[in-house]
Amino acid sequence: MIDTTMVDIFVAAFYQLVEPTHLIFLFGGVILGLTVGILPGLGGIAGLSVLLPFVFGMDPSNALAMMIGLLAPLATSDTFPSVLMGIPGTSNSQATVVDGFPMAKKGEGARALGAAFTASMFGGILGAFVLTVAIFAARPVILAMGFGEQLLLVILALSMIGMLTGTSALKGLATCCVGLLLGSLGTAPATGEFRLGFESIYLSDGIPIVIVGLGMFAMPEIIDVLRRTSRISETAKLGHGWIQGFKDVLTHWWIVLRCSVLGCIIGALPGLGGSVVDWIAYGHVIQTTKNRERYGTGDVRGVLAPESANNAKEGGALIPTLLFGIPGSGSMAILLGGFILIGIEPGVTMLTQHLDLTFTMIWSLAIGNVLATLLCLLLANYVARLTTIRYAYLAPFMFVLIFFAAYQATREWADLFALFTLGTLGVFMKRFGWSRPALLIGYFLAPRLEPTIYQAYQVYGFSFLERPIVIGLVIATALSIYAAWRFSPNRGATYKEEGVHGTSGRWPQLAFAAVFLAFTVYALVDSFNYTWYGGIFMKITASVGLLLFAPLIYFMVRADKPAGVLHDGERTLKVAHSDYHYLAWLLGMFALVGLVGFPFGCALFIFFFMQNKIGSAPLKHAIMGIAGVAFLGVMSYFLTLRYPEGVLLQFFDVPWWLGG
Repeated sequence: MIDTTMVDIFVAAFYQLVEPTHLIFLFGGVILGLTVGILPGLGGIAGLSVLLPFVFGMDPSNALAMMIGLLAPLATSDTFPSVLMGIPGTSNSQATVVDGFPMAKKGEGARALGAAFTASMFGGILGAFVLTVAIFAARPVILAMGFGEQLLLVILALSMIGMLTGTSALKGLATCCVGLLLGSLGTAPATGEFRLGFESIYLSDGIPIVIVGLGMFAMPEIIDVLRRTSRISETAKLGHGWIQGFKDVLTHWWIVLRCSVLGCIIGALPGLGGSVVDWIAYGHVIQTTKNRERYGTGDVRGVLAPESANNAKEGGALIPTLLFGIPGSGSMAILLGGFILIGIEPGVTMLTQHLDLTFTMIWSLAIGNVLATLLCLLLANYVARLTTIRYAYLAPFMFVLIFFAAYQATREWADLFALFTLGTLGVFMKRFGWSRPALLIGYFLAPRLEPTIYQAYQVYGFSFLERPIVIGLVIATALSIYAAWRFSPNRGATYKEEGVHGTSGRWPQLAFAAVFLAFTVYALVDSFNYTWYGGIFMKITASVGLLLFAPLIYFMVRADKPAGVLHDGERTLKVAHSDYHYLAWLLGMFALVGLVGFPFGCALFIFFFMQNKIGSAPLKHAIMGIAGVAFLGVMSYFLTLRYPEGVLLQFFDVPWWLGG
C-alpha cells in the first residue's frame, strides 16, 4: 500500500526543485563552485565560508540550492589544475595528478579531462542515489536515538577524524582535542561562565566558524600555491580525445562503479572523506587490475578511479551531516554552519519537519553534478587559457576576498586579526602534518558534544551505557581505533624542498608542537577556575590531550630524522619563498588597512604585491587595485557595511562605503 504522506512529500520536494528561482540559485552556486574549483588555493571550505554571509536571511530552499550548487562541481572543476599543471586544485584531486598530468604532457589532456568529467558525473549521481536510500534506511534508527546514543556517535566520529587524518594517528587525535578546546571558547552551555576568553569581549561567543574555516584552509592553500608556482598552468593546449575520454568510462565501467561505491562508503566516515578517498581509490584500482606498470605514466584508469570516488564521496559525506548533524568533512562543517544561519537543525528534524527539503537538497546535488559536467566540457578550452595567467595576478584578490568574507562575521577589526592568527596556525599545521580537518570538525562539534554529555548524564545517569545502540557504538569506536592503528591509511609521498632551510627540521616541528601543548596546559589550568559543570568538559578534554601529547613529543624527540610532512605525489618541487615571506606581506596589508582604511589599503596591497611579484606595467597594476576598491565599495553599499576606518581617512571627507 502506498504511503500517501510520503507521496505528498515527494511531490512537494519536486515542486521546490523545479521552481525557476530554485534552479537559478542552484545554477549560480554551480558557477561559483566551478570558479572555486578551478583556482588552486580555495576549495569547498573557503568557497562556502565566503558564501555564508550572503545566504543569511534567504529563503531556506534557495540558500540550500546555492550551497549545494557550490559543493556539487568542486570535485569536477578541480581537475583542471590537476591535469593541466600537476598541482591539485583541492585535496580531493591529489591522486588525479599522478596519471592526469602525464596524459596532458603526452597531448592527451582533452582525453584525461573528458574521462574525469564523465566519471565525476557518474560518481556524483550515484552518491545522490545512495543518500536517498540512506534516508529511508536510517530513519527508524535516528528516531530511536536518545542523548546517550548521540553522545557516543559524536565520540565515534571524533575518534575516526583523529585517527584517520593527518600524518599520524597521535597527531590527529591531539589536534582533535585542541579543536574541542577551541570550541570551548566563550560561555559554558551549562552555567554561562566565560571561559578561555583571554579577557577579550570578542571571544565571549567563540570564534565564528567562517573564520576558522578560512584560516585553516584558504590562507594556507593560497600561500602554498604561491610558494610553489608562478602560473596555474604552463600551456593552454588540451590536445585531443574528448570522445575517447567518454568511451574510456564505458570501457572501464566496472572500475568507475566500484570506486564510486568506495567513495560513498568512505565519504560517510566523518572527517575522512576528501583527505584520502582519492588515494584509497587509486590504490584499490592498482591492486585489482592488470598492467600495473602503466600507472603513473598516463594511464586513463588512474584518472577514472579517483575522480569517480571523490565526487561520490559528497553524497556519502552528506549522510552523517544531514542525519546526525555530524560533519562528514571540513566543507560539511561549514555547510552545517549555513544550516544554522537559515534556521534549519540537522538530525531528526531533517527526517520529520524538513523531509521535503532534504529530498530537494539530494536531487539538487545530482542536478548540480550534471550541470557542472556540461559546463566543464563547454568551457574547457576557455578555462585552459585562463589557467595560464600568472598566479600573482589572482592571489592578492583572493586574499582580499577571504579577509572581506571574514569581516562579515562580526564586522570588527578582531575578525581580521582572528583570521590572520588562525591562518598562520593553518600554514604551519599544513607544513608539519597536523590535521586541519580534525581541528575544524572538533571545533564545530564541541558546542554539541558538551551539552550532550550533561543531558545524557542527567536523563540516564550511567545506565545509558547499557542501551543496545550505545553498546554497538562503543564497539564500533574500539574497532575504528584498532583498524586505524593496524592499517594506517594515512598516505602521500613526501618531497624535498629547495630554497627553504630548516622547514622540516626537528626543532621547528617541536616548537610548533609546544604551542599546542602550551594551549592545552593553559586550558587545563583555567578549567579549575569554574564550577564543576562549567569546567569538567575542559578538564577531560585537556587531560586526554596531554596524554596524547606526551608520547607524541617523545617520538618526535627520539626520531632519527624529522618526518616528511609536505605532500604532493612523488615530485620534487622548487619553492621560491618561505611561508614567512607571504605572512609578512599580509602583515603589510594590515598596516595599509590601518593607515588608509580597508578598501584603499586592499587596493594598495594589490598594487604593491603585483609590482613586486610581476614587475613592470605599474598602470595595469594600479587599474587592478582600483578595481579592488570598486568591488569593495559596491559590496559595502549594497550590504550596508562599514569597513575598518584608517587613521589618515579621519582627516578627509570620504564616503562611508569606501571606509570613511
